Amino acid sequence: MTQNTASDRFREWFLPIVHLSSNLISRIGVVMVTVGGVFWLYLLPAALRGEVVHPYIGILIFLGLPAVFFGGLLLIAAGVAWQKHRELRRGIYPANFPPLDFTNRDFRRLVGFVAIATCANIVIGSQLVYSGVNYMDSVTFCGRTCHTVMQPEYVTYLHSPHARVACVQCHIGPGASWFVRSKLSGVHQVFAVLFNTYPRPIPVPITNLRPARETCEQCHWPARFEGNRLVTIPHYAADAANTRTTTVLLMHIGGGNGQGGIHGAHVAAGVHIVYGADASRQKVHWVEYVNTLTGKKRLYVDDATPPQSVNLQSGRTMDCIDCHNQPSHTFHLPNEALNAALAAGSMDATLPYLKQQGVALLEAGYPSRQAAARAIPRALQRFYAAKYPALAAQKRNAIAASAAAIMRIYRENVFPSMKIGWGYYPNNLGHVNSPGCFRCHGNLHLAGQAGQVLTQDCTVCHNPLAVQSPNPAILQQLGIAGATDGAHPSP
Repeated sequence: MTQNTASDRFREWFLPIVHLSSNLISRIGVVMVTVGGVFWLYLLPAALRGEVVHPYIGILIFLGLPAVFFGGLLLIAAGVAWQKHRELRRGIYPANFPPLDFTNRDFRRLVGFVAIATCANIVIGSQLVYSGVNYMDSVTFCGRTCHTVMQPEYVTYLHSPHARVACVQCHIGPGASWFVRSKLSGVHQVFAVLFNTYPRPIPVPITNLRPARETCEQCHWPARFEGNRLVTIPHYAADAANTRTTTVLLMHIGGGNGQGGIHGAHVAAGVHIVYGADASRQKVHWVEYVNTLTGKKRLYVDDATPPQSVNLQSGRTMDCIDCHNQPSHTFHLPNEALNAALAAGSMDATLPYLKQQGVALLEAGYPSRQAAARAIPRALQRFYAAKYPALAAQKRNAIAASAAAIMRIYRENVFPSMKIGWGYYPNNLGHVNSPGCFRCHGNLHLAGQAGQVLTQDCTVCHNPLAVQSPNPAILQQLGIAGATDGAHPSP
């Protein structure tokens, strides 16, 4: 008896809904609910694990599907309420409703509509989930479709060592929590783009980057021993012969467990470094070094920081990005970029004063990239036509190719519309074009002992085997004369 009574009550509640849901608003809601339900089934394995490996699946599971599903429920309720009000006003609201079976026309329509919508969603959803996630993971989506304002970062990314790594792999990484966090923090940026209120240049997002151990270290193993690495740095003088010299460094990369070197000193097992700096992290005020394996603990401060004022809780734990701050978006300076182009053969080093003219043309101000594209080739051709007319006629193609190389350097590093000029984004890897290593080394002293600075000994990080030598003997001995590596650019 109780079961029949409960069933009758359910019919009394549900029959009016079946009748009143036969309207456009409620049917749209039904479609949304079935879309949300079907997509949820596709993504059920990831939802049950509670962890999403692919960042953009987080949109569907944690943001998109709830919005679609509950939005559909609200539309169904709104349509039912609207239809009931409409029928009551017209006096056509039925006193009794047909039975809840297939003799009921409204019930047949509802079941048929839901069945068709579900089948359509299964077919369409299977394609959209795969294609949509892949597209949102693409460089085109990140660099051009949505983030056109990020053209400088997109251009530098295309010429970086990570050009085949998807943007989301580094900027978001695995897991849904950081996906949600990164997207919520960027909501205001969407409105800034829509209303053209975004800053120019775009500031470096150093305050909300995910820790490198959760992104960089997914591919780069910090405990790996790298040993020593030979680095050759070409330099071309601003003279008539574009005289080439080469600096050769033996870089002590190190790493591993207690194996020393640059990585060994900063990211080895047991090493924990915390530092305090200004908002740009270009001015470091104090550093605490702790090695839990050896028990060593040191606090280094600058001259303006009393040791007792250091608040370790406010400091930042050092990771890869503090030195490798431009792993995928490196902006070069004119001198180093021209050295690399000349060494690579993109520019004809036999053209007199090409290095000098290249620097002058790159450092000249241009109102736009289009203006630079017109001015740079024309100016280089005029220079050789005026100073070396015979050579200009003989090497017309070489001059044009060199001008194109200079223009390419400009396009990859200067963006007038975003107010990005030479040197706006400093590179902390090294210490030639920006303080880099010297933000700490040689600038901070051991707390209480002003004479003991954080080492600035060159040989700790590298041994200079040749310094701007015209023909380094070490390269001849190794049989690699002329090899170049611009990892540590020359001034």
